[in-house]
Amino acid sequence: MQRILSTELASHPYEKVRVEGWIHRIRRLKSVSFLIVRDAAGLAQVVVTDPAQLTAPEESVVSVTATVTPNEQAPGGVELTGPAIEVLSAVGVPLPFELHRPELTAGLPTQLDHAALALRHPARRAALRISAAAAAGFRAALEAQRFVEIHTPKLVESATESGADVFELDYFGRPAYLAQSPQFYKQMMVGVFERVFEVGPVFRAENSDTARHLTQYTSLDAEMGFIADHRDVMAALTRTLAGMFGEITARTGFAVPEVPAEIPAVHFTEALTIAGAPADEPDLAPAHERALGEWARREHGSEFVYVTGYPMRKRPFYTHPDPADPAYSNGFDLLFRGLEIVTGGQRLHRHADYVAALRATGEPVAAYQGYLDAFRYGLPPHGGWAIGLERLVARLTGATNVREVTAFPRDPHRLAP
Repeated sequence: MQRILSTELASHPYEKVRVEGWIHRIRRLKSVSFLIVRDAAGLAQVVVTDPAQLTAPEESVVSVTATVTPNEQAPGGVELTGPAIEVLSAVGVPLPFELHRPELTAGLPTQLDHAALALRHPARRAALRISAAAAAGFRAALEAQRFVEIHTPKLVESATESGADVFELDYFGRPAYLAQSPQFYKQMMVGVFERVFEVGPVFRAENSDTARHLTQYTSLDAEMGFIADHRDVMAALTRTLAGMFGEITARTGFAVPEVPAEIPAVHFTEALTIAGAPADEPDLAPAHERALGEWARREHGSEFVYVTGYPMRKRPFYTHPDPADPAYSNGFDLLFRGLEIVTGGQRLHRHADYVAALRATGEPVAAYQGYLDAFRYGLPPHGGWAIGLERLVARLTGATNVREVTAFPRDPHRLAP
């Protein structure tokens, strides 16, 4: 007999079927017990009249062969009766917390210590499904815009940005680093496909133990050639976000905010005024981002706002300056509900400009030779962006900590499980 999922039971009334999954809960009443079986799709209720059949504890894996019986009070309108229950894998230790409750009562550190169990909880699983749908939507939206998916090295010989906090390791007797961005490679690949994207891990050796930082996270990167300036990049990003959010709802049913066809944008200098920050601030603090989020909702009815024209001194050396005012950049951040979730902009594309930019920062040109060679061979005006997937999903779901929506988070204190 072929196994079916819990969500398929309603289409098999009065048939004998087989379901398999985990014992989510056992509810024992005076004359009958209810065994709730959880599988990847949902829950199935099994009516058990013989207590001897219920010997395994919660989270044990079982196979149940039974008859599908309509019952409006049961999950999905059906329940399983007359069961034969086989224990495939019995739990032999006490559970650190209960999974059948609507919310996990254990604190986040305990959940992370027992991630293999905590991630089974419906709320934790739902967040991971949203992440998967967001990544799928990212791919679909970019492929519809003629982007090609690439895969770049995560072991690199130099940092992407001067002064960056990177993880150094021994690479057969010489230093190497975990890539904190695919930036160099995706720019090179613009010379191959014109438009490229990648979904992959990036690594930041920042000792930032905050609710919004991880030392390893998933970056959704894209780069596109033959642009006029950063506004072309912003337009493509807006279309991509709309596709991502549409895919999230289509796959999970999760309600998402509307992505405006044109997201409001403010220059960095104006953003400082809106946020009540001093005019000489070089960057936006979290409080400033929150103020801008409130402004965008109040003035534009938008959960999103672009901040453009960040000071060049706060942007990487490869950022293209604003031709009208070179002290500011053709770079941008996208804020979602008052939190920066995307960084992007137009890049330099001429070899001579890169040499000048590196020398201006005091960086040795030779250290970037493999990267700079791509510009000797001709690259078009281009730009791109990077979305932090975990940060986006945390903001979307209302999670207070990115670790709540990350399967196995890495931070300055956690390397296991």
